[in-house]
Amino acid sequence: MAEFLVIRLGADADQNARWIVVDDQGTRRSPPVSGPLSEASRDVGKREVIVLVPATSVLTTTVNIPLRGGSRLLAALPFALEEQLADDVEKLHFAAAPRRGSGQIPVAVVAHEQMQDWLQRLHSVGVAPTRIVPEIYGLARIPGTLSLLVADDQVMFNDGADVEFVIQNIRPSEALAVAGVLDAGRDDTRLKSANGRAARHLLVYCEPAEEARFQHEWIALRHELESVDLQLLPDGALPRLAVTVATGAGINLLQGAYGARTEYGALFRPWRHAAMLLVALGVLGIGAKAVDYYRLSREEVALKEQFTLEYRQIRPDDTREVMDPVGTVNSIRRSLGTPTAPQVFLPSLQQLGLALAANVSAEVEAISYRAGVIDIRLTAPDVATLDNIQKQVSASGRFSASIQSTDQVGDKINSRIQIRETGA
Repeated sequence: MAEFLVIRLGADADQNARWIVVDDQGTRRSPPVSGPLSEASRDVGKREVIVLVPATSVLTTTVNIPLRGGSRLLAALPFALEEQLADDVEKLHFAAAPRRGSGQIPVAVVAHEQMQDWLQRLHSVGVAPTRIVPEIYGLARIPGTLSLLVADDQVMFNDGADVEFVIQNIRPSEALAVAGVLDAGRDDTRLKSANGRAARHLLVYCEPAEEARFQHEWIALRHELESVDLQLLPDGALPRLAVTVATGAGINLLQGAYGARTEYGALFRPWRHAAMLLVALGVLGIGAKAVDYYRLSREEVALKEQFTLEYRQIRPDDTREVMDPVGTVNSIRRSLGTPTAPQVFLPSLQQLGLALAANVSAEVEAISYRAGVIDIRLTAPDVATLDNIQKQVSASGRFSASIQSTDQVGDKINSRIQIRETGA
């Protein structure tokens, strides 16, 4: 179970604050404390810090643009909201939360100057926040329920869907009128929903002083609405806001230029020895390849010089640089009439000899060789012997034998067999 220290900064520029420890299950783990911000740093320990900043300093709204999130969304927000903003967008910081089920993307807008002031105040006392959240998101959104938080002379509101705002020095009923759910033009407090029917539930959080201050208004609302649930905040608004944001609700303003920087050094530190070994092996491998390349290059130069020297003795008049030794050798062989094609005659005779050794009853009468083709005249006791000789010669794969003619002479068979290279 993770614990968080939730610090609520005040709207003024002094160093006073309120803080409380809560867990990610929405449970208070300590009473709220008030005092100088420097004292809050003593309670940080190993806890992550969530900072609530005044909602009156942050514009919260929603947009519907066809982008999922990330840097592209943050870059598009100034253009999508430019007409709704009074200040130059260059002076403003934009942050967003994941898209809601309605299709709307929650957006928070705050001045860079204000963000830098909050961060300076926190860093000056040694507090490094994990999240900075506008405090209005501490008022939980409950579908189908209107929620009000009345405290510190301000009213926070959300309709359980996409409408949320905070207004100072206003009555609860006036806040409902601003939201468009209460008819401000009438003396009663009838609630109007989008389909024209009066009837939704109202949940109100307020400090005891505010409960007494608006007691007549609560009575009137109970007469007009289906239900009004009033919950007192004896320890102030901070505990209620803190348990909500600790569960992950709200927009974290630490995005874009204020986002956390990844400490790659810390990530790779456990692997530094393995990385050093890998780099050393790589350097050794590259060095070995370089040495081999240098040695082979030297050998190539020596062989080329030796070949050129021998070539000059054969052709002293040719002083051109020898670029292709293999082509040069073939040229010399052609000029001397030496065949460059592989020998056929002797290997084919060897294959024929193997076939005759397996068929000793056959006798060779004559052999002739011309243009890569061998003609053999032989006698055999029968055609089957000739067929065996033809198949055994062809079985080598390199040569193919074919029976050209056969004649019966007495009890012998005279035949002519032709042998050639396969594919020739």
